[in-house]
Formats: sequence, C-alpha cells, structure tokens
Amino acid sequence: MTDWLPGSDVLAGSQFMLELDGVSIASFREVSGISSETTVIESKETSKDGKTIIKKLPGEHKWGDITFKRGYTKDLTLYKWRQVVLEGKTKDMRKNGSIVVYDYENKEVLRWNFVNAWPSKLSASNLSASGNEVLVEEVTICHEGMARQK
Repeated sequence: MTDWLPGSDVLAGSQFMLELDGVSIASFREVSGISSETTVIESKETSKDGKTIIKKLPGEHKWGDITFKRGYTKDLTLYKWRQVVLEGKTKDMRKNGSIVVYDYENKEVLRWNFVNAWPSKLSASNLSASGNEVLVEEVTICHEGMARQK
C-alpha cells in the first residue's frame, strides 16, 4: 500500500538544516548525496542442460558522501570541525548527525540520521570582484551509515 493518493501534494522543502550531535549547526540551500548503494556480485552457474545461469547477490553496502551548500556566513563551526580532521584528531572528528527538511510552514517533514561523520572537504566558490553572485560555502561529509527517520 502507498501513502500517495491522487490529489495529494508531494513534499516540498524550503529549508535544510544540518544537526550535529543533536545541535542545529546551519541551514543550507542545497544538499546532495543522500544515497545508499549495494554492490552486485554475479555468480555464474551451469544448468544440467548446459545453459549459463547468472545469479545476482548483494555485496558490500556503500553510503554516498553528503554535500551541503550555503551562502557564506561569519560562522566558523564547519571550518573548525574541518580543522580537527586536518590536525589528525581522529577521536574528536567523528560526529553523529541529521539532515532535517522543513516545509514552508517551518514544520519538519523529513529527517535522515547518519553516524560517524566527518568533513572530507570544505571549499568556497570562485571569488570575482566583477560578479554579483553570493559566495557559496560547500562542505562534503562522509559517514558510516544513514537511516531515514521521517
């Protein structure tokens, strides 16, 4: 059975929040990489009549790295977390977190929780004095598992 009914609205998110260890860290304008994948193992067998039979079995599970984008702010929380990684403080770098999606009425509509995450990349958009674009901060977080809670 499905929750979708003719005439019902699909979810629309207007704000995406990153929580780390239960604390809201920042809102973002774009989040990508919410994914999981299982590698496929092919097992070939030969039937009694000599035909090849290919069976597909599940292999290792992989989680996509999550990329967050937002306009630059003065907040240094993500920068400081990345510095912990660069300093090699492996005991302090891993955090559990959530991606929380809010609707236009600021109600939580979706939540994914992830575990043992750390920022593998932090970057800024190109700087150009002749442009009129907002500076964009991008952080990529790798993790060891994710589950949708809502």
